Amino acid sequence: MKQILNYLFENKTFTRDQSKEILIAIAQGKYNNSQMAAFMTAYCMRSITVNELEGFRDAMLELCLPVDLETNELIDLCGTGGDGKDTFNISTLASFVVAGAGYKVAKHGNYGVSSGCGSSNVMEFLGYRFTNDNDKLKDNINKSNICFLHAPLFHPAMKTVAPIRKELGVKTFFNMLGPMVNPVKPKNQLVGVFNLELARIYAYLYQKSDVKYTIVNALDGYDEVSLTCDFKTFSADGEKINSIENLGFKKLDSIEILGGKSISESAAIFMKVLNGEATSAQNNVVLANAALAIKTIGPEKSFSDCFYEAEEALISKKALKSFKTLVEN
Repeated sequence: MKQILNYLFENKTFTRDQSKEILIAIAQGKYNNSQMAAFMTAYCMRSITVNELEGFRDAMLELCLPVDLETNELIDLCGTGGDGKDTFNISTLASFVVAGAGYKVAKHGNYGVSSGCGSSNVMEFLGYRFTNDNDKLKDNINKSNICFLHAPLFHPAMKTVAPIRKELGVKTFFNMLGPMVNPVKPKNQLVGVFNLELARIYAYLYQKSDVKYTIVNALDGYDEVSLTCDFKTFSADGEKINSIENLGFKKLDSIEILGGKSISESAAIFMKVLNGEATSAQNNVVLANAALAIKTIGPEKSFSDCFYEAEEALISKKALKSFKTLVEN
């Protein structure tokens, strides 16, 4: 590790193979906590390269517990986090809306590190019991159109570094990896990232895959469609700046999409949205992200049509039904 740290201090970059070796060594517990904390801290003081992100991703997927849900028509809605915006659990709620609309969702999530309440925090609080049992996950998909994959149960590296990430309390390169290492390897992905530099790296890597993808970054730094400003998307159709006004939305104030100050407050917002008791701002930001996910699956559809599909799933309580079925199953 001393050699690796010196490499970082000299602002040198790693090859794809070197990056893969480093992460495998971390997962296998070859370094102590102080060394891993030093590595993650030093690493965050410069930008990640395409080769490094690719190598880290390769290691995570090679080491992960494999999952076979016996269907290729899956989508994941997953953000990197690390945007420091403290929104409520928008992508998780959008996942249930998409499931309620009849699509199969494999939601990859984790506890919040740089935010107070990640998707795993809210799901656990609301009674979901994490599992990595393949048959149970298949049953979840079949009955509720959605399964939830708590990352540490599938990724040895994430489990190893979880206490260190929690103590550091800032985003690390593991945030950047989250959306890319869903063990189900879904063929459709809506990926939110916290800056345009990372969005372009992601776009480069996804172009080399057979995944239908939309990478999204709000121009003021959110890792999702925030409706606080226009947002940029990267897909097979190229880069595009999307005007929220042209899509029919009024600009939101950031305070309108804040999460709670505690996990219980975040969970209360979560259930208000599903129960039809949320504000129009909260509903619209969830529906906009759900619509973008549906459009990722069916790029031939208009955004408006996708939005109506999402809206019907929320208003009819089909999204709520998917949530209740998952938690109670």
